[in-house]
Amino acid sequence: MSVLTELKTKWAKTSPFKLLPRQQWASQRPTYQDAQPAIIDAALQRSQRRPSGSWFVFAAAEDIGKRPFGTSVGGVEIVAWRGLDGALHVGPATCPHLGADLSTGTVDCGALICPWHGLRLEGGREFGWKPYPAYDDGVLAWVRLDHIGGEEPTDAPIVPTRPDGACLHAVTRLVGICEPSDIIANRLDPWHGAWYHPYSFAQLDVLSAPPADADLPEEQDRFLVPVTFHIGRFGIPVVAEFTSPEPRTVVMRIVDGEGAGSVVETHATPVSSGPDGLPRSAVIEAVVAHSDRPGFVHALRGRPLIAPFMRHAATKLWRDDLAYAERRYAVRTRRR
Repeated sequence: MSVLTELKTKWAKTSPFKLLPRQQWASQRPTYQDAQPAIIDAALQRSQRRPSGSWFVFAAAEDIGKRPFGTSVGGVEIVAWRGLDGALHVGPATCPHLGADLSTGTVDCGALICPWHGLRLEGGREFGWKPYPAYDDGVLAWVRLDHIGGEEPTDAPIVPTRPDGACLHAVTRLVGICEPSDIIANRLDPWHGAWYHPYSFAQLDVLSAPPADADLPEEQDRFLVPVTFHIGRFGIPVVAEFTSPEPRTVVMRIVDGEGAGSVVETHATPVSSGPDGLPRSAVIEAVVAHSDRPGFVHALRGRPLIAPFMRHAATKLWRDDLAYAERRYAVRTRRR
């Protein structure tokens, strides 16, 4: 065995990377015959029938700290902050006194203070202000809006199972002109990956997809996809499954290969209507990465440096995928 061959063999055993052959984009195998609209639509409809308990993801948990955090969910302005014990508080962003925007206020000793007249809110029901149920899962912040969700409320949201042990996570948020179901439909079409995102995916195939004419139990309702993640000329081959545990969430989980157990959670949240009267929806994506390799501990220590790169990669991907979701919304509403 030559030295070069020996080095290649050792590299293959110790490194998750492999050198990708050069391939012209147009020479890929077309996937339009496999990506049957009936399969994607049926998977979407099954996901929309699953309960959510009226919970909505609205932010990364770490984005809510010493200052009030304001956003909209389903046209409802909310404000979030943390108490002295770190507990998450969420409620209407409108001050019950004269309507000031509480997200422009100040947090002092765990209380939210209105900037107009100093009304102080401790997080409970006060002065006609009533908090919303809130949940912090350690990565994402959730709020329960019963009048928006219109479902039987639950005490906690459906948080996907995440890898055990130490994890590296990053959260990305973008907003598009579409409805949450358009974002979910994008994720339930794995066939577009290597065509639409050649900078991120290669050698993508769909080993199995749920049938279009069956009402499957959730554990069988999945897409199984072998795919290679691009890092320049190198790639990391894995097998991933795509599932939708509730109407506004799709989970991609690595079931075999490097980082097995790692998840990418895509959450779709209605925001509000824009000035044009069209709906706006936020995609809030959490990448929760794990590895059994000893060197992974160094990545954890370097999270402040690594997380921005993770967010940059997700943002690039979702700029394209939001264009997909927006186009889907435009086409289907035009048909109506």
